[in-house]
Amino acid sequence: MEFSPARALLLFLDGVGIGSSDPRVNPVAAAHLPTFDRLLGGRGPLLGEPGSEAAAARFAAVDACLGVDGLPQSGTGQTSLLAGVNAARLIGRHFGPWVHTGLRELLARDNLLSRARRAGRSAAFANAYPAAFLKRSSAGLLRRPAAPPFAASAAGVLTRNETDLRAGNAVASEIEHTAWRERLDPTIPLITPAAAGAVLARIASKADVTLFAHYATDTIGHTRELSAGVAAMERVDAFLSGLIEQMPADLLLVVASDHGNIEDVTAAHTRNTVPLIAIGPGADDVVTGVQSIAQVAPVLLRLLGIDREEPAHRVEPI
Repeated sequence: MEFSPARALLLFLDGVGIGSSDPRVNPVAAAHLPTFDRLLGGRGPLLGEPGSEAAAARFAAVDACLGVDGLPQSGTGQTSLLAGVNAARLIGRHFGPWVHTGLRELLARDNLLSRARRAGRSAAFANAYPAAFLKRSSAGLLRRPAAPPFAASAAGVLTRNETDLRAGNAVASEIEHTAWRERLDPTIPLITPAAAGAVLARIASKADVTLFAHYATDTIGHTRELSAGVAAMERVDAFLSGLIEQMPADLLLVVASDHGNIEDVTAAHTRNTVPLIAIGPGADDVVTGVQSIAQVAPVLLRLLGIDREEPAHRVEPI
């Protein structure tokens, strides 16, 4: 009998779908990914690749199209992932990259961080943002918010800045600190992906629900450069290695995405399924209970015994 998790970490990877095994078009297939290979029993997150009984994680290919025509987008995809709703169906189309104005009240109220805090549980958003950004966000001055910081702000946990990054109490969305050094402060120390993963493990060990968002997989996917995509996926692989090595035994780790992109350098966003990877107590329940990205948050909350009330907008079957 599988034990229930005491806490959960949702690791969001923007724009990672399940593509072909052709290394000429799919950076995921071309990259050296020892952590993914170990977790998935040698299969990698690729179409038609069989796993093995040696897999250290549970894996599922889940729907990101949500029964709506067109290419999935970040705004509706991330809202669906974080709030447990079919956001694209609610507004009648895929939308992004920002959160649609008609979805902001819903996302603020029903995202998994807000629901955890409303239930009296602790929540954390591990990403660091510049202090100036945090000030503008708290003042409601962001006209085009991305879903993860918007959800974190609504939950009152958009708090980590460059001071936290220096102290090892936050993680850069890019994983490494290169952009922070180039755009804000060249004295911010560099960090390896594995060390950044260990930082995330420490943060997640202190909260009931933790969210971390990594966007570079999508932004690099839009360049359609195979070598850049390979480097991006290898960075994520090393980050996962450091995270898993340090994560507590009572933590359920779920890796999920909002839509496909990086897995096909011949296209922009794709309608491919996206990987769902679960490690730790409750992993079996995650992969058996989730068929679309809109079901991730409800399953996580249910496994933690958090906020059993139905959200304002129920997930529609697809």
